[in-house]
Amino acid sequence: MDPTHFDAAIVDLDGTMVDTLGDFAASLNRMLEDLSLPHVAPAAIEAMVGKGSEHLIHSTLVHVMAPPGADAAEAKARALFDRAWERYQHHYLAINGQHSAVYAGVIEGLKALRARGLRLACLTNKPTSFAKPLLAVKGLDGFFDLVFGGDAFERKKPDPLPLLKTCEALGTTPARTLMIGDSSNDARAARAAGCPVVLVTYGYNHGEPVRGVDADGFVDSLAELAPATMR
Repeated sequence: MDPTHFDAAIVDLDGTMVDTLGDFAASLNRMLEDLSLPHVAPAAIEAMVGKGSEHLIHSTLVHVMAPPGADAAEAKARALFDRAWERYQHHYLAINGQHSAVYAGVIEGLKALRARGLRLACLTNKPTSFAKPLLAVKGLDGFFDLVFGGDAFERKKPDPLPLLKTCEALGTTPARTLMIGDSSNDARAARAAGCPVVLVTYGYNHGEPVRGVDADGFVDSLAELAPATMR
């Protein structure tokens, strides 16, 4: 995984660069209050993060309405989704970044990749309208040539399409474009697209051990990509 073998890197956002669990919890619970539904615990939210806001909202609705039957909860979640989505967007945009923090080592890692001459793109399943302001408020936007959210393409990760489209936009080939993420979604998308993939060990992997995911390597911090470890 010598970074000199790459022309670019695609970096995930939630769970990879920024711990956004607090933002999710605040927005979802305000949404649930608007719908007169009970709150959801952060531990439950963590297992649902990673497949886009639509999936997160639907899963949250099912979670809080699950008793007495899953089928009934699914039906109620579908019926409430449009209203829930509107309220979630309202609350998330209002608090975006206020309850989140950049993981230790992220700045050092991004600086190291740029120092090696790699072009960088942020590719996330969260909406672009959420991703760009979050990167800006956390001082990360200047590292990236491109930012694509989950609404930028017809399909989201783990489909390979977003990675292939991002490589195309970067002007690089998948084989020379490193994917850096935190979950099986990132790894599956990378494998299908033909991109090498490294996963961080501290993010959100749907409640499953990340080291069980098929990846080319794991890092405990993006600082491990710093020049001293990249000789």
